[in-house]
Amino acid sequence: MKEIHIPTTKTARYFQLGEFNPSTKRVLLVCHGYAQLAEFFLKWFEETDLKHTVIIAPEGLHRFYWKGFDGRVVASWMTKEDRENDIKDYCTFLDNVLNSLPLTHSTQLVALGFSQGAATISRWAEWTKYDISHLILWAGVFPDDVDVKRINFKVNTPIDILFGDEDEFYNPDQLLELQNYLSEKKLNFKFTSFKGKHKVYAQPLNKLLQNSPST
Repeated sequence: MKEIHIPTTKTARYFQLGEFNPSTKRVLLVCHGYAQLAEFFLKWFEETDLKHTVIIAPEGLHRFYWKGFDGRVVASWMTKEDRENDIKDYCTFLDNVLNSLPLTHSTQLVALGFSQGAATISRWAEWTKYDISHLILWAGVFPDDVDVKRINFKVNTPIDILFGDEDEFYNPDQLLELQNYLSEKKLNFKFTSFKGKHKVYAQPLNKLLQNSPST
């Protein structure tokens, strides 16, 4: 039996918060976590200061029923099955999303990945030719297959990594281990703990963006 791969066309979607206008200075590209939909993920960003920012939330290419054969539909970026092609497909998708936007040479690009989306945005950051001004990993980490030093050289600012102090998926020992790992890699990063759970919160996000070089 042979396994054969062929390229195909798929209609994907993304959701947008804010409108492009002459005062737009920054695009925030956000990747949702496992078993989320971009439309509902984007609601976490509704209290973000959009005066000069447009938020773009692509949706994972794999949609499925969360429980059984009907009901709530969710999405994922990939599984372990045929993973290399899935990674290539979603990296191409993220680039295509940005290609469709009215970006200018002065538009700052901030990339944020939440949970599983942190691995997604990390792989894309290593892969893309786009200039990333700020990389944010929220409640997620670099996957083992990503060269963190290569990303560090491509991102113009320190990489921000944020975790809630009540995150259900990471205990304090795991977070300390992560910080030590990144320090050993000599990665230019800033680690921040905020009050909250496994979720994106407006207050720490707005504080982070206020200090971003894209403002």
